[in-house]
Amino acid sequence: MKNLFKSGLVALGLIAFASCDSNDDNNQASGDETARVAVRLTDAPGDYDAVFVDVESLSVRYSDTSIDDDFENDDDDLEDGEIILVNINAGVYDLLELTAGVNVLLVDNNIPAGNITQMRLILGDDNRVVVDGESFDLDTPSAQQSGLKINLNETLEEGLFYEFLLDFDVDKSIVQRGNGTYGLKPVIRASIAAESGAITGNVLPLDVQVLVTATDGVQEISAFTNDGGRFLLAGVPDGTYTLTFEADVAAGLAISTVEDVVVVNGEVNDIGTIFLVE
Repeated sequence: MKNLFKSGLVALGLIAFASCDSNDDNNQASGDETARVAVRLTDAPGDYDAVFVDVESLSVRYSDTSIDDDFENDDDDLEDGEIILVNINAGVYDLLELTAGVNVLLVDNNIPAGNITQMRLILGDDNRVVVDGESFDLDTPSAQQSGLKINLNETLEEGLFYEFLLDFDVDKSIVQRGNGTYGLKPVIRASIAAESGAITGNVLPLDVQVLVTATDGVQEISAFTNDGGRFLLAGVPDGTYTLTFEADVAAGLAISTVEDVVVVNGEVNDIGTIFLVE
């Protein structure tokens, strides 16, 4: 399905805290089977002057609890199958400035493909609400210790680009206590959109490396086959492409083309096996 946007799939009941084209620099995966993930923060309007949240880090957890075995991570507080997203855009953000389509990019990483079950947003100490010009600290002890746990059930396909939007509901997230203090008990709705597709397949013979290029007449996306003859063109925008298969000249194999390869956001198009001939 084109441009699938599953806002209802991961609507959250985070009413209380739980106590208990990508750049290689952003690629924290050690294997080949990765998906690109961007996470953005936005807000539904609330009746306050300002609401500041101190974002420190973000992690994701997989249903495969061994998936973190291939990653170097010094955080002993992580659960099995959980990895920290690197290069987070940490900082103190006024949620009330993130409305009317405005959002902030927290991370843009390549991470392992697979089923993710949870995101965990860790907050720092500088969380405040401003009411009638007066600033009040927001009490968020659980968020600082174990994080805001956002339940998900999303399978990331290899080679695709996904964008998550974390939408705070400020009016429901801030609680005024009888003693005049304020607490933060976030209600967050998470939605996800698949922002690209991918093309995969196999090339024979196996004893040569082949450059595979997809073009729609405007842009080109290329990748080499691996030792098993497999190729993956990742992060391909929606559209129709012509594929070119070109081996090293010394191999004596003719260039081959496949036309009218359709790419749909959120899908991987497997074109099967291509045979190169002399």
